[in-house]
Amino acid sequence: MEESKDVPKDFIKLKSEKLSVDEVSELVISPCCGAVSLFIGTTRNNFEGKKVIHLEYEAYISMAETEIKKICRDIRQKWPSVKHIAVHHRLGVVPITEASVIIAVSSPHRAESLEAVMYCINTLKASVPIWKKEIYEDEYSWKENKECFWANSEK
Repeated sequence: MEESKDVPKDFIKLKSEKLSVDEVSELVISPCCGAVSLFIGTTRNNFEGKKVIHLEYEAYISMAETEIKKICRDIRQKWPSVKHIAVHHRLGVVPITEASVIIAVSSPHRAESLEAVMYCINTLKASVPIWKKEIYEDEYSWKENKECFWANSEK
């Protein structure tokens, strides 16, 4: 691939189908980058002593996509060497051990991609309108992200 054709791209997807680490990581690979950093958020089987059966995610899709695009723009301002960014988030039911979010970032060197991935997941949890419902054996609970700015403004 010619470097001139390898222009920086953002790949944003919210979907109900199972997420693929291979698919997401392949989106960001670039011949001019020596680093691809990934974050994979998976459903665990417990929360504060309760057995989690699965998670369910809902989103205000158009607003979520707009907010994720803003995060990508912020990343490019903070780390100008970042090449490609992919953010895939699952909606609907997410069984135990499956990915609910996969973030991948490529850059020429590891420091930028690692820092950008951490910034991306932390900012996503704080500002993107995606809601998580934890389903337990005999009850459920809508969870707010402790990072979420609008949840903390009322306290």
